[in-house]
Amino acid sequence: MTSDVWLPIPPDQIEGLPEGPAYRFWDGGEEFPADPAECALYVVPYMKSGETGLRPLPGMRAVQVVQTLSAGVDHVQPGLKYLRPGVRLCNARGVHEASTGELALTLVLASLRGVPDFVRAQDRQEWLGGFRPALADRSVLIVGYGAIGSAIEDRLTGFEVARVARVARSARTTERGPVHPLADLPALLPEADVVILSTPLTETTRHLVDAAFLARMKDGALLVNVARGPVVDTEALLAEVGSGRITAALDVTDPEPLPPGHPLWQAPGVLISPHVGGPTSAFLPRAKRLIVDQLDRFVNRRPLRNVILTTGETVR
Repeated sequence: MTSDVWLPIPPDQIEGLPEGPAYRFWDGGEEFPADPAECALYVVPYMKSGETGLRPLPGMRAVQVVQTLSAGVDHVQPGLKYLRPGVRLCNARGVHEASTGELALTLVLASLRGVPDFVRAQDRQEWLGGFRPALADRSVLIVGYGAIGSAIEDRLTGFEVARVARVARSARTTERGPVHPLADLPALLPEADVVILSTPLTETTRHLVDAAFLARMKDGALLVNVARGPVVDTEALLAEVGSGRITAALDVTDPEPLPPGHPLWQAPGVLISPHVGGPTSAFLPRAKRLIVDQLDRFVNRRPLRNVILTTGETVR
């Protein structure tokens, strides 16, 4: 039975790893740390290209678990075809909520209050005053109400927003109130001053934000994307922000990274951050805790956390 575990963090920097497995450090370098065929659990390197993370998968003939350190798994799913049935794919729920929730709120406040304009005015040594929109008394719509969507609402508490509406794949009820299904979006969009995207990228959500979605947003509304770039149809967004009818704050784009000369860079009313929702000082301690917990469960044959799918079975 294989016992190798591939980690993108040096094992001597992770306290509490269970005894038993042979820990191999691999953070996406050219050389593999061992034979991929001997790997039982693979933790995918974080903030590396999709191609890098997928490279060892064809040789991982006995792997049992693939663990990402990202909330999304879309960058790994193309490689699942190389794996035998029964391999569990797990995401990093619990790792990125704090950082991504912070950034979502930062982008909302910076956009509404005009912080990018102030920075440019400072470069010109210009005192730029005037009234700006506040977050207080605004209606917020969160599209994608999983762990990150809930964390975003946590951080909205105290800002005196008028209303928070929640949308997920299917309807349910939470302590805070109802979560609407995606089918309710046409009715909810015209009421929202701020629309925050925190949904996973799936075939259902790819280009969810298309021309029809954007057309239903109210005049002057702000679109914030901390999900994945392809959730938004870039050409449709460019048409709307180009008209000045809505504004946008994007931590993710399509294409990504955004190449020099792309029209999004200069689009009016658009604030861009370079996909930095997760990589903060909060990442490493939470990632280590997740790795230790998952490995303890794996070694002791207890149920794993955050299983998104099992190869050979229908995706949830």
